[in-house]
Amino acid sequence: MAPETAHDVVTKYHRAWTSGDIDGAMSCVADDISCRAPGGDLDGKDAYRSFIGGFAPMLTGIGDIAEFADGNRVALFYYPQTAATSTAPAAEFFMVTNGKISESVLIFDRLAYGPPRQD
Repeated sequence: MAPETAHDVVTKYHRAWTSGDIDGAMSCVADDISCRAPGGDLDGKDAYRSFIGGFAPMLTGIGDIAEFADGNRVALFYYPQTAATSTAPAAEFFMVTNGKISESVLIFDRLAYGPPRQD
């Protein structure tokens, strides 16, 4: 059997967290992961787990847009669907080192996922 590619690792991670399997997702993440995310940087697996675990229960669906892979670098573009929005896109860029996600850059509009404005 061929070893997992970076794309395989990221796909496994993405499918796990978007279906609520946080333990499965974290099995793909390095202990010393660093993540740049709206609202602040996350360092280490515990901080990353807390961030992903806090958002995953809000998902009502996921709309895939595109995936790109180049060696140990993978980018995903998708629509995380929640009660607040189904049209706000998100993008993630991953670096995979030794079969684990070691770096992530996450881009999304935080305001789109908050409660609706009260006019």
